[in-house]
Amino acid sequence: MFDWISKKDNKTGARYLAFNVTPRPPDTLQHIDSCLIQSIVALEENTDEGYIIKLISPAWIKIVELIRQDPQIMHKIPSRKWEELIAGAYDKAGFDKVTLTPRSGDLGRDVIAEKNGWGCIRIVDQVKAYKPGHLVTADDVRALLGVLQADRSATKGIVTTTSDFAPRILQDKLIQPFIPYRLELINGKQLLEHLKKLLNEGGKESNP
Repeated sequence: MFDWISKKDNKTGARYLAFNVTPRPPDTLQHIDSCLIQSIVALEENTDEGYIIKLISPAWIKIVELIRQDPQIMHKIPSRKWEELIAGAYDKAGFDKVTLTPRSGDLGRDVIAEKNGWGCIRIVDQVKAYKPGHLVTADDVRALLGVLQADRSATKGIVTTTSDFAPRILQDKLIQPFIPYRLELINGKQLLEHLKKLLNEGGKESNP
C-alpha cells in the first residue's frame, strides 16, 4: 500500500510530494527490469520531427500495472523509456498522430500529440523523469513557453514530471496567464492517476 506525503527539502526549505510505501520485494525490481527491455511503442514513419509511433499495448499495460502496484517504480524507469510511456499514453487515449522526437535535437519537444478534425489540437509535451525532491523549476516551464512561440502549430504545451514542481510556480507572473488552456503542469501524482485511468478504461488497442 502507499500514499502521498509532503516532505521538506532541508537545504532549500521547498516542499514536495513523495511516496510513503512499504518496502517492495526484490522480484518486483527484477520484473520491471525485464519489462523495460521490451518495446513499448513501434516506430513507424520517420518524419522531420521524429518517429510516428503506435502503442504496443501488452508491454505498455504490463509496465503501467507494475507502476500502479508499486509507484516507487516510477523512479527506476529511465528518461527515454518514460518518453515512450507518455507517447504510448497519448496513442492509447485516442490521439490520431503521436510523434516521439529524437534523443537529441528535439527542440524542447519530447512527445508531440495531434488530434484532427473538429477541435483539432497539437500538444507539445516535455517529459521530466526526476526523482523525488528534484523539482521542476519555473525556468524549466518558461523554456516550454519559448518552444510554443517557436512551434507556431502547437496549441498547448504540457510539462509532465515523475516528481513535482517548485513551490508557487502557478503564481509565477510569466506562467500563470497561460494555465490551463495553453500550458498544463502534470506532477507525479497526477501522472499516476492518468495512467491508472487509461489502464482501467482500456483505450485504443494496438499490438503490432
